[in-house]
Amino acid sequence: MRKTAALASAGLIITAGVALADTPVLTIYTYDSFTSEWGPGPAVKAAFEAECACTVDFVAAGDGAALLARLQMEGGTSDADILLGLDTNLTASAVATGLFAPHGVTPDVDLPIAWDDPTFLPYDWSHFALIGREGGPAPASFRALADSDASVIIMDPRSSTPGLGLLMWVKAAYGDEAGQIWADLADNIVTVTPGWSEGWGLFLEGEADLVLSYSTSPAYNIVVENDHSLRALPFSEGHYMQVEVAGKLAGSDQPALADQFLRFMLTPAFQSAIPETNWMYPAVMPEGGLGEGWSTLLQPEVSLLLSPDEAQALRSAAVDEWRDALAQ
Repeated sequence: MRKTAALASAGLIITAGVALADTPVLTIYTYDSFTSEWGPGPAVKAAFEAECACTVDFVAAGDGAALLARLQMEGGTSDADILLGLDTNLTASAVATGLFAPHGVTPDVDLPIAWDDPTFLPYDWSHFALIGREGGPAPASFRALADSDASVIIMDPRSSTPGLGLLMWVKAAYGDEAGQIWADLADNIVTVTPGWSEGWGLFLEGEADLVLSYSTSPAYNIVVENDHSLRALPFSEGHYMQVEVAGKLAGSDQPALADQFLRFMLTPAFQSAIPETNWMYPAVMPEGGLGEGWSTLLQPEVSLLLSPDEAQALRSAAVDEWRDALAQ
């Protein structure tokens, strides 16, 4: 009896192990804050696993720009099935690697711009902004910031999509004068962090008057903490837009699952997690709109956005211009 029971138990364990081994794994490279316990990752993982009969493995790889750098290093040997967290400043460079496959989706999205990218699908968007405190310094342009004593924390454009977005913002607004703007701003910059999370954390600790973030960032404080003390500063030059995207790797071991996830990404199950975890506008607006805390956010009068090809062409020279100005 005992032997029979033991054999039966062993058989159950073996069967369970085989079943577990047969569960496909979808590996998604993304940025650190997406996978954090307060980010969209946990809710997205649970919702997709409930319908895919698979396991979602989010791999955090720094900030957005660091994702592409990692993928370029790994090349065709990468374990990633999907890369989630690039933006339009990086999509042309990503396509140029030859590592991505077309998504084959005709998306019905609510963006301020038309979307016809055959490789990448959008999942959220916002405008870059400098965030300050009520009663604190409130420059109304980059020139005014440079002329002030206000201190600011920014992110590295070589590893961070907000950092790169700031470079494109200054370039789109000032063109050939961008290098001088950066030279004038050098004294205001307290530190340059590798990614957004580090910079935002230092700002909350009081290390600077201002921090580079998003026009939607104060929504968290309003909605969750009933705190109206943070605000996005309106800049007369306008504000540069960010559209975050995901794409499928051509070398994916799970191409069907990757396609399923990209379609899922535009459904309410995914999109409903975005506003109050990633604190961005969803790519597909919910039928009832967003909550009351969103109605008071900055709505830029002028939106700036370079095309992916323009951003790719300017990126290297803009980084050199920025680095040289800050090194003086």
